[in-house]
Amino acid sequence: MRVRSPSFFVFFSLIVAACAEGDGPTAPNAPELLSRGALAPAAAVQLRHQEDLMQVPGVVGVGLGATESGRPAIVVLAEHGAVAGFPASLGGVAVRVMVTGEIWALQQEPRKKCETPPCGGPGGGGEGGGGGGDLDPTARLPRPVPIGVSTGHPAITAGTIGARVKNGGKVYALSNNHVYAASNAANPGDNVLQPGTFDGGVNPADAIGTLADYQVIDFSGGNNTIDAAIALTSTGNLGISTPSGGYGTPRSATMAPSVNLRVMKYGRTTTQTKGRIQVINATVNVNYGSPGVARFVNQIVIGGGGFSAGGDSGSLIVVEKGQDARKAVGLLYAGSSSATIANPIGPVLARFGVTIDGN
Repeated sequence: MRVRSPSFFVFFSLIVAACAEGDGPTAPNAPELLSRGALAPAAAVQLRHQEDLMQVPGVVGVGLGATESGRPAIVVLAEHGAVAGFPASLGGVAVRVMVTGEIWALQQEPRKKCETPPCGGPGGGGEGGGGGGDLDPTARLPRPVPIGVSTGHPAITAGTIGARVKNGGKVYALSNNHVYAASNAANPGDNVLQPGTFDGGVNPADAIGTLADYQVIDFSGGNNTIDAAIALTSTGNLGISTPSGGYGTPRSATMAPSVNLRVMKYGRTTTQTKGRIQVINATVNVNYGSPGVARFVNQIVIGGGGFSAGGDSGSLIVVEKGQDARKAVGLLYAGSSSATIANPIGPVLARFGVTIDGN
């Protein structure tokens, strides 16, 4: 989603040529999970060199991932494969390049209507797309609506309802600032719609709640941690599960992200998709179009094309399988054709003092 607008939104010697395009930071034969604790020594090196790395033309982010053999690595996110000249290591930690392209807030472009498929049909790519069932997540749906479907402030196009969250007796719809607060332009009490206006939503007839709170995004160069907002709603307007064919109901318990963790999400545009976290603790520059570029820190990067697309902003990212299946890991808000960016879910929930209304 986005506000309606015509526009879319050398620090060391050149020692070793950059890794070839497509040589990602995570290899299929290195499935061991790397947590933030396991990556702590690499994180210290990242901190020392991050600002220099971010100044290299064509670099859009820096984070922590793994080498092909599973060792910790500093991962440079690059706009294209020609971004070159990085050393093989820094401070004893391997350096890898992940070509992501430019990172954008995943707004639904005003000039493009959702196509079928994937909307209303089989789920998109990632590491094996799921099914979206017969329900069209861009349509106006009977109340209470499921999570993972079209929504937005009346001034924007369309994003996704991530989850129903709660605090005491109140329930809220969770999504992004740029979905529910129009990238800082909205006011508390403004209606939020289902579906979003791009998908035919009309204000006030299609309102499912009102904007309750949002984290302001700093476009002046400061560090951001989340792109998130909540809208006061009701159990009569919003349910707690995805449409049939999705992953179902998220669990109330959450999980910290780790490298190589398999995850999934259900969103307005690509429905259910699966992928793998390739980078954590990422500092990323995200383009919001007319509001400008905002820098985010401590972010999650899911590699591979097809995991998300414009209009999936706000989707809840959960663990794919195992004993932690359906525990929330992140809140999707940005990406490119080959990468998805998410906020860790912990800081999002803490900001608003809410928990996921799940099982």
